[in-house]
Amino acid sequence: MAQINQQTEGARRPSAGDRPGRGRLVGIGALMVVLTNAVIFILPPLLPVIQAQYGLATVAETTWLYTALTLGGGAGFILLPRLADLYGDRNASVAACVFLTVGAAVPAVGDSYPTLLVGCTLMGFGGAAQLLPLGFLRRNLGESGITIGVAVLVIATGAGIVVGMIGGGFIVENLSLRSFFVILTAACAATILATYVLVPHAPPAERAGRIGVVGTVWMIAWVAAILLTLTQGLVWGNAALIPLVVGIVGGIAWARSQRRSSTAVFDMALMRTPLVTASCLCIALFAAVNSAFLLLLSTYAQVIPEALRPVDAYGLGLSALQTGWLMVPFAVTFLVGGAVVDRPVANGRGVPVFILGALISAAGLAWLAVMHDQQWHYLVGTAVMGLGCSIGYAAGFTLVQAAVPEEKAGMAAGVAGTFMAVGFAFGTAIVSADLSASLVPVSGSSLEVAAEGLYATGYWISGALALLVVLTVLVSSARSRRRHGAIGS
Repeated sequence: MAQINQQTEGARRPSAGDRPGRGRLVGIGALMVVLTNAVIFILPPLLPVIQAQYGLATVAETTWLYTALTLGGGAGFILLPRLADLYGDRNASVAACVFLTVGAAVPAVGDSYPTLLVGCTLMGFGGAAQLLPLGFLRRNLGESGITIGVAVLVIATGAGIVVGMIGGGFIVENLSLRSFFVILTAACAATILATYVLVPHAPPAERAGRIGVVGTVWMIAWVAAILLTLTQGLVWGNAALIPLVVGIVGGIAWARSQRRSSTAVFDMALMRTPLVTASCLCIALFAAVNSAFLLLLSTYAQVIPEALRPVDAYGLGLSALQTGWLMVPFAVTFLVGGAVVDRPVANGRGVPVFILGALISAAGLAWLAVMHDQQWHYLVGTAVMGLGCSIGYAAGFTLVQAAVPEEKAGMAAGVAGTFMAVGFAFGTAIVSADLSASLVPVSGSSLEVAAEGLYATGYWISGALALLVVLTVLVSSARSRRRHGAIGS
């Protein structure tokens, strides 16, 4: 941590008299994080409603909505935090909220499947607004900015998940799907005004920097190719290997070119800082675990047992709104996890914190693998998962932020956010493959759902992903010790 402190010494900070009020900054930051996560996490429990509303013949068509959201998010996570560094926090925040507003308005006006696809892409791009508070809170709150920024991100994420699932489910259940997008448009439009008024308008943090257009477009392209494979691999079959190979080769070539570029999208030296690469990989693994858990829970909870043959019957028969209520313990323990890791991470104990978060998450997933056929089983499991995931996210984002000076806070958030987007898509793809391995028919329709035994398999696989966090940080620590030993000798 001494090296981290040296890197952040002398960074440009506003004087105490120039700093805006902490309450208003934390408030607008929390609003942005809650809104964006509400948008992202309302979609999974609403997929059955969307399929019925627009008469979609196959589940594959509904998964394209999530693909559009993910691809838009991948581009936004790369670009918007970096724009905050170079063009100002207020400008980037307002731009992100404009994308969210337009994205919600398109399906509200069009009320069709094609317009929903377009809207999901735009909302995905604007969803990078959740990372922007990491930058403006750090730049305006002095030494405590990193801690407060990460706490706001983690805690408000948990709240946003529940607000989205419960609020969206309530609106759709009592009004209509179109009404949901109308209300969402109004909420996002109000946030545009709030960000313009409350986010400080200061000179760009990195005045001499500029965005390398070629490198940025190149990175968006190869990340999108990999995300496309992860989200559509089951539908395309072997053809999905084409974008995967293109994405991997493009990523390797991009990384080589960025080492020599004077306008690199991300500072490659950042990734060589101790524990930074491991932290990004851990963020991806926690995101994969998080998305897999949410998909497994949402799918099982909404299966109606009476609609299946007696030999195949399972499920809780819940609505989207009732499924959202099962996530309340997740939000509560998210508050706890985000608050307890600050001091240990600041004291250089990032590795034990990652291991703790991974073991707690693995324990929650093991519980759900064995116990998942009653509502109270999920109340216990979501509480454990909220604690484990929040510990992992908080440690990861804190370590990546602390490795850069504050003028590059947006760039660091973009690096971590990109890994999070890839991890989220990977977890969704893994569970989708698992739940498609064996299908049973729904009586009186052409629909099919996953066989009951696949849910336990999905939870065990997710638990293995959580344990990969332990392996990742232990290998990283061992390599760091060997490197320092070689330098010392």
